[in-house]
Amino acid sequence: MPVRPTAVLPSLLATALAASALTACGGSGSDPDTVKVSFKQSTDNSIHVMDDYLADIKKQFEKANPGKKVELVPIKAPDSEYYTKLQQMLRSAKTAPDLVYEDTFLINSDITSGYLKPLDAYLAKWPGWNRFIDTAKAAAKAEDGKTYGVPDGTDTRGLWYDKGIFAKAGLPADWQPKTWDEVLDAARTIKRRVPDVTPLNVYTGKPAGEAAAMQGFEMLLYGTEDRLYDDAAKKWIAGSQGFEDALSFVETVYREKLGPDVSTALDPNIQTIVRGDLLPKGKLGINLDGSWLPQDWLPGSGHEWPEWSSKLGLAYMPTQHGQAPGKVSMSGGWTWAVPAKAANPDLAFDFIRTMQTKANAQKWYVANSGISVREDVAADPAYAKAQPGIKFFTDLVASTHYRPAYPAYPKVSTAIQEAMEDVTTGDTSVEEAARNYDGSLKEATDDQVIEK
Repeated sequence: MPVRPTAVLPSLLATALAASALTACGGSGSDPDTVKVSFKQSTDNSIHVMDDYLADIKKQFEKANPGKKVELVPIKAPDSEYYTKLQQMLRSAKTAPDLVYEDTFLINSDITSGYLKPLDAYLAKWPGWNRFIDTAKAAAKAEDGKTYGVPDGTDTRGLWYDKGIFAKAGLPADWQPKTWDEVLDAARTIKRRVPDVTPLNVYTGKPAGEAAAMQGFEMLLYGTEDRLYDDAAKKWIAGSQGFEDALSFVETVYREKLGPDVSTALDPNIQTIVRGDLLPKGKLGINLDGSWLPQDWLPGSGHEWPEWSSKLGLAYMPTQHGQAPGKVSMSGGWTWAVPAKAANPDLAFDFIRTMQTKANAQKWYVANSGISVREDVAADPAYAKAQPGIKFFTDLVASTHYRPAYPAYPKVSTAIQEAMEDVTTGDTSVEEAARNYDGSLKEATDDQVIEK
């Protein structure tokens, strides 16, 4: 499932969201027998994977717990608005639900704000927690050493490519680039030989949000010798060559018109455009994107595309110059967390336990095109064979990286998006955009920065 950024909204919009949140929840303390579960509902009305899954869990939970009820509280909003609305709800006991869906990149920010409840006491008594892989457990652990969320899967990223377009361009059906230059060369070949399609999509700019930062920029940066954060120094990295090189790649894509038109690339609905239009209609040669894409093409999705597994090929994203380990991926994911002001936290954790039986977890991974964070599911042959591509993306976990999900990360992500947008539009040079980022980084992290 895609992972995405927090954006600072105008105060008027934030006020409106807060008002609608009050209407949506209306005070969760009114009924001790009802657990209120808030989740992100797709803005695409044809996508209802999460809705269907939670409706099934609700039935199971109510049947197993006579007298208890589940109230599903969907938040239907674009990504950045979802985060803002959720945070407004978490601030008050009148509006806080009992269970919320939290992106791993944002969870530490909400923990620091005091919005979430530590779950260690529950986890210690739950045998199922031992089935989760350590890296997934770490994604929901705060700097205080406590765990504030139960992950419901992870994701990895790679290159999706259209075999039909590749055939017309004279490119191999089993394409696997070894360097960034080979990715760009393939895009240039498509532009020259199949001029009526978009050669390469790399998400960019603030409208794309965390998709730009993670699917785009960080998939490049982590293929260099540099990173966003120095774990040993416990500081954010400014002035790195890798940062400029990653920006240069983005600049090249849009300067050479290898990517979508800039107006399309900076459309807030770019992810829906890519998954619902460009890829299914054979209009995009190469797409740097995540493991979750097939959820949009499954039966009943509204964008059914049963042929996708024969029409599209998969390749890992190479490192910049092919240096070890040769491939790169980024991973994120979402967690279920209990608000600090939840009225019924015990009931909320019981709902988590129902969601996270092996059978229910496996059902969710397959429906959501997710990557298992449970070793018992990952070892099940039925999981590996459930959908084309699952093995490819699961194998990338060995080469993956996780974002430095510290409280400052959402602001750092926004600074990355701004730098990408500047070079995408051509308004700013790579060097100037990198300098502007360094300035924003120092401000976002209270000058907790190390110069490269």
